[in-house]
Amino acid sequence: MAKVKEFIRGWIGYFYIADMKKTMQQWNEWLRRRIRMYIWKQWKKPKTRVQNLKKLGIPAWQAYQWGNTRLGYWRIAGSPILSCSITNEKLALAGYYDFPAQYERIRRQHSND
Repeated sequence: MAKVKEFIRGWIGYFYIADMKKTMQQWNEWLRRRIRMYIWKQWKKPKTRVQNLKKLGIPAWQAYQWGNTRLGYWRIAGSPILSCSITNEKLALAGYYDFPAQYERIRRQHSND
């Protein structure tokens, strides 16, 4: 996460002049989905997925059903399965850098100058 944050911070500092709010939002959504996919891939086995989904507050019957799915990684990352369990708030607590908010902050600072 630190490397991603460093890269994005530099990129925003370079391109803050452009009006890219919508593009930044799309990239933010894509990156969160990519991180969820990475987490799902790390869990590898269905048993591990079920256990981790339960830890994240998903009911046992639903965790079993979702943990044993045969859908691909990218598809799972965009489904309610991970959106409900690995929420944006949990990603933020884990250190996810919300770069559209940072982009807006920088734009406001420079528009006041």
